Amino acid sequence: MASSKVPDQMLAAQVTEFKKPYHIHKVDVPKDLQPNDLLIKIAVASLCHTDLNGAGTVVATGSGVKGFEVGDRVMAGSVYHTCCVCADCLGPENYSQSCTRFVGLLGVTMNRFFAEYARIDAAQAAKMPDRVTFETAAPLGCAGRIGERIAIAGSGDGIGLLGVQFAKAVGLNVVGIDLRDEGLELTKSGGADLGVEEVKKVTNGEDIAATVNVSNAAEAIATACAVTKLHEIPSEDADYSQLPDVSIPFHELVFRDILIRGTLMCSPEEARQMLRVVDEHGITVKSIAFNGLGEIEKLVELGKIKGKGIIIIYAEQIAKEKAIGANL
Repeated sequence: MASSKVPDQMLAAQVTEFKKPYHIHKVDVPKDLQPNDLLIKIAVASLCHTDLNGAGTVVATGSGVKGFEVGDRVMAGSVYHTCCVCADCLGPENYSQSCTRFVGLLGVTMNRFFAEYARIDAAQAAKMPDRVTFETAAPLGCAGRIGERIAIAGSGDGIGLLGVQFAKAVGLNVVGIDLRDEGLELTKSGGADLGVEEVKKVTNGEDIAATVNVSNAAEAIATACAVTKLHEIPSEDADYSQLPDVSIPFHELVFRDILIRGTLMCSPEEARQMLRVVDEHGITVKSIAFNGLGEIEKLVELGKIKGKGIIIIYAEQIAKEKAIGANL
């Protein structure tokens, strides 16, 4: 099923040469949908290490799609067509995104969200609650363990601030760690109980029950290990913009019986649960918005900012969602 208003061509911002600016030009709208595909009209795309995060409105569905209709507002997933037969696909639901036989990774190995339309996998998409806006959902496509306290290293960036809000939503005491004054300011505004440079000064020398590192700083994972209780598991929440090597001092890893867990992205069901938590607890994303693909270079040249950089592709979709009460 498709909307009759879908054009044959669209504007897209693409890198066509190394170390050159984005080239904005017309390309064909991807109308050749597989049975489980959705075609969405992009409302907002979010800048990560590439353009793998986006949210928009469904304008066409593949012949086998169930649970989605034209007009639905969705947050897109990054993985396109897992194999459905490997151990990860057949294992626990939150292993499925680790399939190594997927057809593509949107915005990384395939063109995607810095464009007016995008073809996505319905199995990886999540319907958006009415209160959640496109401007919140798009950055979430990039971006929780219960304990006495949780520390978030890099709490003053876009992903870290989301971590603070999610941890508070499930009732944790949150210690935000950031070396920048502006990062600490943002950490506290997000609801952290403490925003600090040195954890043990504010915990009476006690270690943290769980730690999540979302910082690109070379020493951040070592700091996360150093403040985590013995025998516990700090999480390294990485993306492709992270440093190529993770270095942990021997005494932090071995003498303290620390196990490291790495994670790249959540599963489709975890993404849907995340949107429910956003809706129920009023979580918002601190973002800086640019209007239209013509401002793509301004977006990518932001450097360090308070929050996430987003680009509004179709402003009229944002105007329409206000009518259904979207305000988060």
